[in-house]
Amino acid sequence: MSYKLYVALGICGFLLLTSMPAGASEDEDTMSMEEMVVTAGRLPEPKREVTSNITVVDEEEIKQSSARDLGELLLEKNIGHFQHYPGALTSIGIRGFRTETHGNDLEGHVLILLNGRRAGTGNAAKVMTENIERVEIIRGPASVQYGSAAIGGVINVITKQGKGEISGHVRGELGSYGYEEEAAGISGEIGKFDFSGAIRRSTQDDYDTADGEEYENTGYDEKLSGSLNLGYEFLPNNRIGVIYTGFDADELGNPSYLSQNDLDDYNDKSNESVDFIYDGETRDGLFQWRARYFVGEDENTWYDPIGSDPNGFDTGGSSTTETDQQGAQAQVTWSPGQYRLTAGLDWVNYEIDSDNDPMKTEYDNPSYFLLGKVKFLDERLIFSGGARYDDYEVEVKEGQGGSQDDENIAPRVGVAYFLLDNVKLRANYGEGFKMPSAKQLAGDFSSGWSQYKGNPNLDPETSETYEAGLDVYFGALDASVTYFTTDFEDKIQQVAGPGGVQTWENIGEASVSGFEGEFSYDLATLWNWDWRITPYVNVTYLTEYEDEETGEDLLYISDVNLSYGLSVSDMNGFMARLNFAYTGDQDVQDWESSWSGPVVEKGGFTVANLTVQKRILDFNSYGDLSLRGEVRNLFDKDYSYVKGYPMPGRSFVLGMEYSF
Repeated sequence: MSYKLYVALGICGFLLLTSMPAGASEDEDTMSMEEMVVTAGRLPEPKREVTSNITVVDEEEIKQSSARDLGELLLEKNIGHFQHYPGALTSIGIRGFRTETHGNDLEGHVLILLNGRRAGTGNAAKVMTENIERVEIIRGPASVQYGSAAIGGVINVITKQGKGEISGHVRGELGSYGYEEEAAGISGEIGKFDFSGAIRRSTQDDYDTADGEEYENTGYDEKLSGSLNLGYEFLPNNRIGVIYTGFDADELGNPSYLSQNDLDDYNDKSNESVDFIYDGETRDGLFQWRARYFVGEDENTWYDPIGSDPNGFDTGGSSTTETDQQGAQAQVTWSPGQYRLTAGLDWVNYEIDSDNDPMKTEYDNPSYFLLGKVKFLDERLIFSGGARYDDYEVEVKEGQGGSQDDENIAPRVGVAYFLLDNVKLRANYGEGFKMPSAKQLAGDFSSGWSQYKGNPNLDPETSETYEAGLDVYFGALDASVTYFTTDFEDKIQQVAGPGGVQTWENIGEASVSGFEGEFSYDLATLWNWDWRITPYVNVTYLTEYEDEETGEDLLYISDVNLSYGLSVSDMNGFMARLNFAYTGDQDVQDWESSWSGPVVEKGGFTVANLTVQKRILDFNSYGDLSLRGEVRNLFDKDYSYVKGYPMPGRSFVLGMEYSF
């Protein structure tokens, strides 16, 4: 495990032990029209002024969830199609596009952000939920704001910033299949210094499927996560900060299909990053600015022990891919009255060192953007828009290629109009893009029996999306509906060139259209109860997801993704959440039964999770003690997100938490 993660954990532990406060605090933030969000415009703005379709998973919902990482949280939210494997590997899908889990995040079509900058990974299982304030999800292209890979959408994970009195928690849990977890966190302010941090460690044995069959090699030795956000306000509205995030997993089981699982392969995964941030604004608020520099490392190592294959084909060994990331952001915002204009630049650099071909590559991506917003008719009519220019340079090293460059310009425009104070119509047009990879543009290498040659004439993969929606926020009611249609062009596919040399060309096209809807309502307001009783529904229904070249439905995509349930809480430390997540049928390739991978239909399924927590002891000014229980896969459903990799059967978790 990296020494940086140990340092962060040590700081969290020190703050936790030395900062015991005199009283407890509660945060009862709720969704509303005035909720502040940052992802759509790269700086705080009321959700009512956003012209995009944006979903917020707030701190209360995160706490009520049984999720331990971002991947599990979004599986419950069920915003799209997922590829979820045993261990720590989750790819997130939005509107027919997904993150890339093994390579760097530039190679995906949905982008994960940490506090507004690229996370350096597309594997959502590497992002913890312990110290998250909220998750903001833009459905649809956000390339103007965040660059390459933001075609299907953007998921921005925002860590807590310490505010107010010091609060914290310590938790321990035990569960099925030898599950053990310890976690702790602390947050608050001391004078002009603010801090928030959390740590979590867990371990688990191999699990059983719902059919009662032990799925060997699905356990893990240890998962350790840490998050730390420190800041100092040296002048009014001027803050310097440091953010650390870390994930380290050792000896994760790496099973094959259940029907063929004779291997004892395993892997280690890690992701670490440090941000240095300066936020400021003038006293009158006319100008705001942000400067950031960040560094990170993402690493995946696969171990193949000698003799793990009973047929004797394995020779043993390991394979590692390490991505070193660094980047910078700078932006300035001018806000005179009803206008707002933001200009800025992003720079990101990736150096990838891999045991595979090509072995070493480098990506360098400076970009420049301009975002604007203007309000008319007493702020009832809002226009937003922007444009971005990206310059993209790649290099394949070690004599396996050369250097190439490419560029892209992406625009976006949106409008919102308030029919009533709490009823908003909105419409958007946006373009997304994904740059070609280094090997696709500049590679020249051999792998196995094949020779590969990059194509310097490749264009970026691009998309055009139109959407229209309606948002209603009225008292305890929160509802929205959106229709979208996306044309995806210039998909890069591998082809055989002259002499059998493998290369890449822009030959793929696809169309994706559908509806997205959200609804929640606090029933307790009807009777003025001191409770919250909130039924909710989130649905994505795709009317079209077609490969334009073949006329067939796109693989690994469901026409319906639905989550629904009931959330209950009171003012005396009780909360409960029953969540159902339905994933519809998919056409998938069946690699389990044949090397040819015939296309078959994979059936749909519903998974239910139940969480209950109750305060059992109140120590007044010294905090309180709560008992927590979870039942995952409540109805013991036999299901899998990837054919051949069934998920655990019904499992239980019981824990206690001391909070202050």
